[in-house]
Amino acid sequence: MSSSENYEPQLYAKREPVFPRRVKGSFRTLKWWLMALMLGIYYITPWIRWDRGPDLSDQAVLVDLANRRFFFFMVEIWPHEFYFVAGLLIMAGIGLFLFTSALGRVWCGYACPQTVWTDLYILVERWVEGDRNARLRLYRQPWGAEKIRKYGTKWLLWLLIGLATGGAWVFYFTDAPTLLRDLVTFNAHPVAYGTIAFLTATTFLFGGFFREQVCIYGCPWPRIQAAMMDEDTITISYREWRGEPRGKQRKGEAEDAHGDCIDCMACVNVCPMGIDIRDGQQLACITCGLCIDACNDVMDRIGKPRELIGYMALTDETRERAGNPPKSIWKHVFRPRTIVYTTLWAGIGLGLLVALFLRTDIDMSISPIRNPTFVTLSNGSIRNAYDIRLRNMNENARQFYVTVADNPSITLTMEGVQGQLVTVGPDEQLIQRVYLTASAGTPAAAAATTPVRLWVSVSGETDRIYGETVFNGSGQR
Repeated sequence: MSSSENYEPQLYAKREPVFPRRVKGSFRTLKWWLMALMLGIYYITPWIRWDRGPDLSDQAVLVDLANRRFFFFMVEIWPHEFYFVAGLLIMAGIGLFLFTSALGRVWCGYACPQTVWTDLYILVERWVEGDRNARLRLYRQPWGAEKIRKYGTKWLLWLLIGLATGGAWVFYFTDAPTLLRDLVTFNAHPVAYGTIAFLTATTFLFGGFFREQVCIYGCPWPRIQAAMMDEDTITISYREWRGEPRGKQRKGEAEDAHGDCIDCMACVNVCPMGIDIRDGQQLACITCGLCIDACNDVMDRIGKPRELIGYMALTDETRERAGNPPKSIWKHVFRPRTIVYTTLWAGIGLGLLVALFLRTDIDMSISPIRNPTFVTLSNGSIRNAYDIRLRNMNENARQFYVTVADNPSITLTMEGVQGQLVTVGPDEQLIQRVYLTASAGTPAAAAATTPVRLWVSVSGETDRIYGETVFNGSGQR
């Protein structure tokens, strides 16, 4: 049997670790500032205080799962107002479509959590082990005291960052100072420890070991973005007509024997994805701009024009090849596709703002008791029972006054309450059993169903709301 008959094709290639080289430039500086800003927001936000009175949490941003509410500074979202959260999620999705259609994978390159934490982990790795060449040598050398010491230090720092990441996340779901004290004294709920452990492990693995594999194999967005982009989308490209044929100028060669690219591999060595942008557009490219910084530095040193690699659109490539200037950036950004996305995004945002400012701080919902649908009393009257959910979205306790509208033949009584006033505590909801009774011989008692409107007002205030239901009669006219 020949050796070719024994050959088994390898479907999977072993991953070659990527060790990006340090680079300086405008895009690298922008990424540092954005990383510091986003990490600062993430870690600091749970500790910001916001006074809401004595009966509510003073944490500015809080997802209160126990009481099913969401606090964001002066805004409080109740479960029945989840449309605000849904609207924000829709805006986030449309915003992602907008930025991708205008600037390609700018989210992936600058703001994605995977990118931000990977950048932070690479920074720690560089502090401990050195720049690209030193890290490569350390990776290839056998295990020894130096490798154990440096890898151990790096992994410990990674774990601490992962621990801070998981710890910051759980602080968003309960009072941060109280939870921190409980965590340190081992009095916190096991769910908190489990969540921190899980997020610590995932941050450690994704940012430290998986890195570009998460973007290439785990994230669906690279495969979806093609539908958001067209020939006018600005993304990173290599100006092949300027750079080719690549190579260094040698003595005796004509000045035009080579293009501007000297094949120094600087753009490849700084790429956190380990790709060569000169091979054209690729699924793995996150358009972070580091290859632009590296190439511009080389062009400056050899006296060539900058932007051999740069942000550009496919239409600009065609124009530049023909010797024409590229389009204005505003013509790329403002075009029918992006205008539609912007209009949708702004419309939803405006609608949410209007709904936020028009909402009242009282709310109600009515649930008829169906078993039985009505009860015939000894005097022939028909009685229906309802559960009314009253919500007091105010920091003070208030009295709610419940009445029936425009139907004098139906009277209202409340279980356990004298009269029609019921007190609801600050920022609380109350389920109150209510009875509607129609006297014998009245149209409401004889009809099968009668529309009914219940009004709820706050004692001493002008705000009031209503809810509609039906009154079930005997149906015997």
